[in-house]
Amino acid sequence: MSVKIRMKRMGSKRNPFYRIVVADSRSPRDGRLIEQIGTYAPVAEPVTLEIDEEKALNWMANGAQPSDTVRNLFSEKGIMKKFHDSKNQK
Repeated sequence: MSVKIRMKRMGSKRNPFYRIVVADSRSPRDGRLIEQIGTYAPVAEPVTLEIDEEKALNWMANGAQPSDTVRNLFSEKGIMKKFHDSKNQK
């Protein structure tokens, strides 16, 4: 089973709100998920990004692959740097 960290769209028309979730890569975008690890509200003022860093690092250490957009959000928060640093220490 291939596991992805990706965004699940919520909210109404022209007012998107996303949940950052861990899901099987074969499930649909807004379908079944394994765990929710954060939220992202791009139209809020200011833009809101909340991620449970510990859960994200744990899932990536176990082999979950972040989508391109989630990878960029993780880079903004410094999570990708921490993941690569911990990976190189081993």
